[in-house]
Amino acid sequence: MDRTITSTFAPERNQDYGADPNAVRESDVYRNEYVRGFVEKWDELIDWEARAKSEGRFFIDLLRARGKRSVLDVATGTGFHSVQLLKAGFDVFSVDGSAEMLAMAFRNAAAHDFVLKTVHADWRWLNKDVHGKFDAIICLGNSFTHLHEENDRRRALAEFYAALKHDGVLILDQRNYDQILDRGFSTKHKYYYCGDQVTAEPEYVDDTLARFKYSFPDGSDYYLNMFPLRKEYVRGLLYDVGFQQIHTYGDFQEDHQDSAPDFFIHVAEKEYAS
Repeated sequence: MDRTITSTFAPERNQDYGADPNAVRESDVYRNEYVRGFVEKWDELIDWEARAKSEGRFFIDLLRARGKRSVLDVATGTGFHSVQLLKAGFDVFSVDGSAEMLAMAFRNAAAHDFVLKTVHADWRWLNKDVHGKFDAIICLGNSFTHLHEENDRRRALAEFYAALKHDGVLILDQRNYDQILDRGFSTKHKYYYCGDQVTAEPEYVDDTLARFKYSFPDGSDYYLNMFPLRKEYVRGLLYDVGFQQIHTYGDFQEDHQDSAPDFFIHVAEKEYAS
């Protein structure tokens, strides 16, 4: 059956969660969450310049230390990491499940004098739309939390694993949901969402839903319904799918045992340690 533009692109401005927003807990909901009005404001939340300064060369150095060159960015969003890696000389392919996000990423890259190689694809069927094998896959921006069903999470990770070369590496990040679930929400607002005029805070949290509210200076509010992933659960999934080594960083620091980082970054490698 032919896919029309209306089925590819999200609604223009208004999110619709129905009568009970907290009951919306399906993986496919992301398709209609990233409405055009939200996407157009996303970079106010990110603040590219501040985020580049806070991250430094973390991902670039991780990839270069492992001799990686070809990178599949499966959560491109508005293009921040794809552009940073292109600037550093990597061969980047940019994927997102939101056509709106990909369109914005393409425009952002063009403003930096790059032409993105984009693919509109759902992770659960990634290898149907993305061909070839890659040195590395990055899944950043707390994006994996959009998958609400465990079968979807396992299937997506299996697709990532299959798209990597024999010695490939997956870099996947997530919010510190352990902190949110066990001790309540707090944030240093330092590394990831650097826009100082935007707030991103949970409106509702339970064991299977974290509903975040994003409030912008013009008074507009948008929401995302996400699954609160615990750190050790994600590490277990990565091992289950076949990754042999997993290193987890907290806010770009490997030793985070005595701190409460805002984000965890999992670096999962297919190859056994030598």
